[in-house]
Amino acid sequence: MSNFKKLRILILLSVLFLVAAGSWLTQWRTTSWEKPLVVAIYPINGDGSEKSAAYIENLSLEEFDDIEAFFRDEAEQFQLALKQPVDIVMGPVLNEHPPAPPKDRNMLGVVWWSLKMRLWAKSVANDVGPPAHIQIFVLYNDPNVSQRLAHSLGLQKGLLGVVHAFASSRQAAGNNVVIAHELLHTVGASDKYDLHTNQPLYPAGYAEPDKEPALPQEFAELMAGRIPLSQDEARQVRDLGLVMIGEYSAREIRWIE
Repeated sequence: MSNFKKLRILILLSVLFLVAAGSWLTQWRTTSWEKPLVVAIYPINGDGSEKSAAYIENLSLEEFDDIEAFFRDEAEQFQLALKQPVDIVMGPVLNEHPPAPPKDRNMLGVVWWSLKMRLWAKSVANDVGPPAHIQIFVLYNDPNVSQRLAHSLGLQKGLLGVVHAFASSRQAAGNNVVIAHELLHTVGASDKYDLHTNQPLYPAGYAEPDKEPALPQEFAELMAGRIPLSQDEARQVRDLGLVMIGEYSAREIRWIE
């Protein structure tokens, strides 16, 4: 191997190391909980409908107040020193949609999409976005047309989320449950439900795993998203009032050791 080729490999490895180290440092700082995480919400007309456009036009920051309140209350339960973990701000309405994830979900396709998604989000932040630690892109859809929505997602690498939501005031509280779920993904929390059945996993997916008897539960664990009623039945929650952050998730996001 020539010295020039060795030098190229060394440079490439050095770049990869710096990227990995920078990503790790960013994630560590994000979950140090020394100051509130600023979360920018970017509304997007997901289906191009007039109803979604009208809903977004009347959207205000108060629509997301219960997300801030939820994280504030849960942080108090875990005796976190930081009283307000999350500070939500509104980004501008975006006309462009984020890159769509690959349908076949093969490894190379997912890696390539993740890179495109992070570059796209960074360009939004640089061009029009308010200063923020985390970006959440919310694509609103007319519930009369789209009764089932695409899967939402949250990425820790990139500190961003893509949420598919309903353009309806009646379903705003349910939208906020999804936003809070994806937000927690960005700071390291994992899903705690069976990917095939959507049933919460015991014990991590139970809000109160030590409850006797364990079933039925009264609350949903945020990263499970449903209230377990029996071994094979669970109820979807419609607002954050019936949601808790469990100890397993709290440990993942460094609220507890």
